[in-house]
Amino acid sequence: MEFKTEYEFILPRGYVDSDGTVHREGVMRLANAKDEIVPLNDLRVQRNRAYLIIVLLSRVMTHLGTLQEVSTGVVENLFAGDLRFLEEMYNRINEDEAMVRVTCPECGHAHSKEFGRLGE
Repeated sequence: MEFKTEYEFILPRGYVDSDGTVHREGVMRLANAKDEIVPLNDLRVQRNRAYLIIVLLSRVMTHLGTLQEVSTGVVENLFAGDLRFLEEMYNRINEDEAMVRVTCPECGHAHSKEFGRLGE
């Protein structure tokens, strides 16, 4: 089984550039520790914590349509629904699910149980 580090997506609405071109298809890679630490030093994030997702997404989106790069300016100008879509995708692909299959000793019913994350 191959370890997947990049995930394709199609935005619900798409980013409209200055020429009126709509960019919907893109690629997001898994975040690394640096991706989550470096934005904390960004003055825009320090002034407004909500800006963190803008910087994070600009770091992990490797492609969007035919754009040369996905800058914070591009992410700032996404439609709100597309921003929510990407934020949910970021959380989904970067979460480490610690699920284990367990069986109830009393009734014998088997189900999945999620373990808490380190530090929670």
